[in-house]
Amino acid sequence: MFTVGILTTSDMGAKGEREDTSGQTIVDMITAAGFSVEIREVVLDDHSVIVDRLRLWSKKTDLILTTGGTGFGPRDITPEATLEVLERQAPGLSEYMRAGTAEKTTLSYLSRGVAGTRGSCLIVNLPGSPKGVRECLELLLPLLPHAIETMQGPTQQHPQGQT
Repeated sequence: MFTVGILTTSDMGAKGEREDTSGQTIVDMITAAGFSVEIREVVLDDHSVIVDRLRLWSKKTDLILTTGGTGFGPRDITPEATLEVLERQAPGLSEYMRAGTAEKTTLSYLSRGVAGTRGSCLIVNLPGSPKGVRECLELLLPLLPHAIETMQGPTQQHPQGQT
């Protein structure tokens, strides 16, 4: 079973002024897929706090999913904080989410979310809305086990039906 950290970046959420519905959407979907949520927190849109959590959690989990802070707003800094901690980028994951959800809304192309690895942990920025989270995770969930297994050691073959 893979372990997951869920980091919601939201000033209002961190102050208790807004419910973390996007984070809960991640919990519901990721646990239904057989993953174990080990850590979950809502933090301010603060660069140093986000960097700190990503660095710390990447030592404790196989996967970190962030939600929020990926748009064009002046406090949307999750991608920049994530890039600071990534050792290797995985742009295909972010490109896949943007293109795959563009069929439902072209606003998906306004997402600045990034993905990549730190050690043996995969980190992926998801949108801040429950709808955006749901649509992106529907695309990613089939890919995540193989991605994580590959980071943790040699794999013998690609998943069935994949080349």
